[in-house]
Amino acid sequence: MIPSIHKQGGDTAGLIAYLFGAGRSEEHIDPHLVASFDGLAPDPGRDPGATEADLQQLLDEPLHLLPAGTRPDKHVWHASVRAAPGDRTLTDTEWADIARRVIAATGIDPGDGAGCRWAAVRHADDHIHLIATLVREDARKPDHHRSGKRAQAECRRIEVDYDLYRVAPGDGTAAKRPTSAEQHKAKRRGRDRTAREELRETVRRAAAGTASETEFLDRLATAGLLIKLRTAPSGDTLGYTVALPEDRNKDGAPIHYAGSKLAPDLSLPRLRERWTGAPTQATAPQAGSPAASRRRATGAVWQAVLLVDQGDDTTVAALIAAGGEVLDALAKTSAAHTRHQLRDAAAAFERAARSHIRAERGQDQALRQAARELVHGGPALGRGEDAATGAMLIDMVFFLATAASAWHAKKGHAQQAVAALQAAQHIRAAYQTAAAHPMAVLQEHGRHMPRPLELHLASMLRDAIPNLAEQVLAEPGWPALAATLADVQVAGHEPAELLTEAIGSRELGSATSVSDVLVWRLRHLAQLPADPGTARPQTAHTRSATTPPITTKTATKVIGDGAHRR
Repeated sequence: MIPSIHKQGGDTAGLIAYLFGAGRSEEHIDPHLVASFDGLAPDPGRDPGATEADLQQLLDEPLHLLPAGTRPDKHVWHASVRAAPGDRTLTDTEWADIARRVIAATGIDPGDGAGCRWAAVRHADDHIHLIATLVREDARKPDHHRSGKRAQAECRRIEVDYDLYRVAPGDGTAAKRPTSAEQHKAKRRGRDRTAREELRETVRRAAAGTASETEFLDRLATAGLLIKLRTAPSGDTLGYTVALPEDRNKDGAPIHYAGSKLAPDLSLPRLRERWTGAPTQATAPQAGSPAASRRRATGAVWQAVLLVDQGDDTTVAALIAAGGEVLDALAKTSAAHTRHQLRDAAAAFERAARSHIRAERGQDQALRQAARELVHGGPALGRGEDAATGAMLIDMVFFLATAASAWHAKKGHAQQAVAALQAAQHIRAAYQTAAAHPMAVLQEHGRHMPRPLELHLASMLRDAIPNLAEQVLAEPGWPALAATLADVQVAGHEPAELLTEAIGSRELGSATSVSDVLVWRLRHLAQLPADPGTARPQTAHTRSATTPPITTKTATKVIGDGAHRR
């Protein structure tokens, strides 16, 4: 149940005409009253003998209790209350009760017998509009201070009483929701999303990893958006608006949205905080393939996960916001088979990136640079090292999302905590798709390793992580982890030490497969190729092409090296 308090106005007749009219896009269906201050207000929607003027005169009558010169210019109070997506369709009687409760909670008509006059209009299945005159029957002003928060609190109680979807309490940092008119317009044109939602995603992706205002505006233009700049007399840019070329009003003019109307952190002043607070390198990012940029991003995300657990609030807020940029860049450049889930993850995480704790820019620079390199590295292929490093990065981003959710929950940021968990669910689905092939290859290698080597690696695992070893050995991913442990040792590392580092640095409780997580952490820490079919583990003596199945010779070396180290 989502209440919205709209701006006060001075035209009761105009608002009534809109509420009982067809709507801007013919979206109003059967407009009618469901409740009013006395239950007897004329209903111009269903009563042929009632007019909109009758309702307007009745609502505005208390204005005449005041001398003409003292009447408020903006006396019209307007709010809407919308059911959450997926809620059942409420009856008129239920909406009437909800209207009375919200009106009372906001202070418009607190039930003292002298409240404001009001009416509730329904013209769609999923919401009602409330209109009131801000002069009480005793000629006093109503006490409707903080009416939005009051309405929110009452709606949380209504959700429980009516067994509706429980909306997490908000904090005023959410992006503006599309209006009913925007939703109907999108539906009429056969589009899944409104223009506002499409623009929000496009602008957010364009901003990911940018180093300057010029680069940001260039990306908007490249994305095909129409751009207008608002400038001061001095010529300085004060703000910007964007429009989709095909989204036009009845006069054929493009419908522009200011960045701040898409999301609070997309206003030009807030974007400038990214560019000045933590200067991303404006020069060309480090050269390399999409796989190379993903490997470097994995390291940046890994460090961010550790800092989210340990950092101060303003630093964590910056890291979570920059993590959203990495996720946007990853979704933009991902292979086709993971793009949809990552796009949904980025859209969900967008809500988690904002709270009342303002970001202290500085330690988020590595993440922002990672986002920049992902964009400049270009789209990744769905195979080979591109796909495998993509899976490695997605796995790491999953832990960043879960860490962000835990931090928000600790701070009481309910909506952000839920959003981060929703993002994590999409990230997990993308990971399962991305990791299927490289994990299958590693598992095949592990299944064909000599039995003595497997027993040796299992013993090593038990020594390194006695509390988790049996769980890992029972997982389907154990052969892949065994193959990775063998690769780690052949590459000249001590597997037990890396295992301890991989496990001790971050929790594993949120992992579906501990063995999968350890595979990617070990391959990252040991700088092994993510795709086992791309290149062999690099040592001081070998830099060859493909990883052959583990042989008896390899097994003898691994077991021998392990015995020597012990």
